[in-house]
Amino acid sequence: MLASGCRSFSAPVALVRTLALTHVALSEHANNYKHVKVACFSRSSKKRTTFACKSLKQDVTQPTAVSSVNGYPEYTRLLPCPSHNGPPRVEHLVVSEGGPVLEYICKTLDLPPQFVADLIHFGAVYYALVCPKPPPTATPEQMRVFKEVTEPSVLKKRASIKGKTVREAQKTFRITQADEFVEAGTYLRVHVHPKRFPRCYEIDWKSRIIAVSEEFVVLDKPAGTTVGGTTDNIEESCATFATRALGLTTPLNTTHQIDNCTEGCVVLARTKEYCSVFHGKIREKKVKKLYLALAAAPVPTGIITHYMRPINVAPRLISEDFIERWSLCQLEVMECKEVPWPNAVVEEKYCVEDCGWPSKDYAYECKINLLTGRTHQVRAQLAACGAPIVGDSMYMPAAVAEMESPGLNPFGQYKKHYTTENDKETAVAKWIARHGKEPNVAIGLQACQISWDDGKHTFEARAPWWRCQ
Repeated sequence: MLASGCRSFSAPVALVRTLALTHVALSEHANNYKHVKVACFSRSSKKRTTFACKSLKQDVTQPTAVSSVNGYPEYTRLLPCPSHNGPPRVEHLVVSEGGPVLEYICKTLDLPPQFVADLIHFGAVYYALVCPKPPPTATPEQMRVFKEVTEPSVLKKRASIKGKTVREAQKTFRITQADEFVEAGTYLRVHVHPKRFPRCYEIDWKSRIIAVSEEFVVLDKPAGTTVGGTTDNIEESCATFATRALGLTTPLNTTHQIDNCTEGCVVLARTKEYCSVFHGKIREKKVKKLYLALAAAPVPTGIITHYMRPINVAPRLISEDFIERWSLCQLEVMECKEVPWPNAVVEEKYCVEDCGWPSKDYAYECKINLLTGRTHQVRAQLAACGAPIVGDSMYMPAAVAEMESPGLNPFGQYKKHYTTENDKETAVAKWIARHGKEPNVAIGLQACQISWDDGKHTFEARAPWWRCQ
């Protein structure tokens, strides 16, 4: 198995996903990193094999920067939170001797107990009763270890998997207690460098609470934060910090999501029952969301329709023409007005990135009624219209490239005719490569209003960051 993943080297992120066979989205960690260490999983810490690659020696996620002999930092605690995320490190282990999970991870990965306890508290440790099957690209050594621990004669001896199919036994679950017992043969996935959210510690969370009722809390989410946590970090989230700010004893539940780089209204449920109720309202289209978008170019008012490729990977590709099985995307631009481009002081305060837009005298504030709720929909649709959102380091570089060389976008207004499917696939790959990385903190997008039950409940966010000049 792989210890971590990265683009540009022999262990791409896609391979890490396939090897683990879980729903973990490591790409959000690995997009920007060019140093990676790759390791093979084994049943014993003495058998861990390392392949030739550059080692992790800089920009680590931990507060200390002192390197140990194996190229990793000297680990202490997960707090205080570092100001920047460093390269990911994900370890895949098979337990050789049963015992408390904390003790096994400490011994196998040579990590201090308090650090491992922090990882478990952050939700960065997972287990499966049976190791997931490696992909066809796995090495002979990886296949040997997998076969050794999943031999039918070995599995028959394990009472914990009696009555379960192999697929059921390979399902991963988060470990929540440091003293949880793991038996021999258990698969462990340890996110040693979880994605961090330093902005959580800079926010006055009480001032971001819009409304509190017996059933829900409405929060004005700050940019640069995650609503309900990530695969490897459920601690540094809006739900956690809002729960503490209100002094609640029961954790708040997430009912819907907005991007980390987007600010504005989100609804958190106080009970699991209301969480289900609100999910039902979303399914029945009883929840209405209005957005303010700061676009780099003017956008015509009216309904804009596109179709989104149904692949859960960023960037989201948008087509102006109908494509079978692609998802309908519609938004209504209610108004669009010219405003000053945010000044340098405001851009620096909110870590708004310079994405190469040629003219920065004016921007265009658009009020948008979201008619369908697709991931990255507003960002992708406005970029496809040649009006990307200010600071959107993922979609603006592609929009600039299309402006400079019309026809680069194989799904855009000036798309070319491709003689073979191979040619089109090549063009799509080149188009994806024109996009940048996900923004670190803020872009010009705010969920400015949320309402449901025909306006019975209506809540608005404060003024967006770009008006605070």
